[in-house]
Amino acid sequence: MIIKPMIRNNICLNAHPEGCRKEVRLQAARVMNFRERLSKSSINDSSAKPNHALIIGCSTGYGLASRLVAAFGYGAETVGFSYEKEPSATKPATPGWYANKEFDRLAQEKGLFAASFSQIDAFSHTAKQKAIEIALENKFKYDLVIYSLASSVRVDPDTGVLYRSVIKPIGRQYAGRTIDIFTEKFSEASVQPATEEEITQTIKVMGGEDWQLWIDALKKKDLLAPEALTLAYSYIGPPFSWPIYRDGTIGQAKLHLEETAKLLEKNYGKDNGLRSFVSINKAVVTRASAVIPIIPLYISTLFKVMKERNIHEDCLDQMMRLFSERLYQKRGTGIPTDEKGRIRIDDLEMGPSVQNEISSRLARIDESNLHELADVKGFRSDFLRAHGFDVPGVDYERDIVSFE
Repeated sequence: MIIKPMIRNNICLNAHPEGCRKEVRLQAARVMNFRERLSKSSINDSSAKPNHALIIGCSTGYGLASRLVAAFGYGAETVGFSYEKEPSATKPATPGWYANKEFDRLAQEKGLFAASFSQIDAFSHTAKQKAIEIALENKFKYDLVIYSLASSVRVDPDTGVLYRSVIKPIGRQYAGRTIDIFTEKFSEASVQPATEEEITQTIKVMGGEDWQLWIDALKKKDLLAPEALTLAYSYIGPPFSWPIYRDGTIGQAKLHLEETAKLLEKNYGKDNGLRSFVSINKAVVTRASAVIPIIPLYISTLFKVMKERNIHEDCLDQMMRLFSERLYQKRGTGIPTDEKGRIRIDDLEMGPSVQNEISSRLARIDESNLHELADVKGFRSDFLRAHGFDVPGVDYERDIVSFE
């Protein structure tokens, strides 16, 4: 079968097996080049580094990038969880299924321990027990725990209740311009305000409750190394996006995430020196970002401006900078944060000159000057690559005989 991307309403419904595998290898190669560029003092015994990393939500985006940097940049043994659909006789798997398989294969080639679990719900008690079993069997403790789950639903492991997250404003309707990244047509999008129940459910899915359950479970079994580091990822963005994002349902969940980071450090910081952070990352293309009103247009414009200034970063660039310039500097060097205790690697995106230029372009952008002012092609390519399409070196006309 010749596999072509199946796109509907800015959502890709399939994946290309070979492309997904190739993309992981390309990213791993970039990380290994990054490691070579690091000075010897940055990763030798006098410097902090991860040794045993647990990545919850490891298969795509920032989670996959984090795992690649931990393993192939710093030599860490890694355990990863993400829930994926397996391939069938007629359909390919989800992109993350192929990414996890390829990560494990590449880690084995490099002599690194890696264990990926693609069929266990990361929200479940079963996932936490599996992470505990792996650590006990291999006689290690986790010194890095990254929480990077991005899911629209969560089943409470104790009650069995299913919760659903929504991307909605709070208090009033949101209306804004958006763009179809494939037809390049502009349209007006409007979203009705969330109900109190929708706000509550979004926090249950995307807030810090499950993150805390993970840390509690590991701490109970004494599987957090002294001065272990845990962090979750978030986004703030420019003020004009706040009604649909930071001030909306997602923003409420992210605030809960930040509160959880403080609570974790309060609960366990004195015991064994646990350090807990939320890292505010740059806007990048993910499987979800294409469907949030205004975000595709904003990110496309952001890409154009940052590429013109040679400061553009994708997920992997961000994680390489997070690890080398924030988390793992020389021993004794504190992790820099903002006034609210958050790590900021959205600093280049949120620089005043970058944001001023984006605002100017968004005020005058239309279909006639779209490619002059924004990088829709770049957005589209990143979106397709997340599903194994548009990956350099892959023959997309070759017949795929197996979806394994």
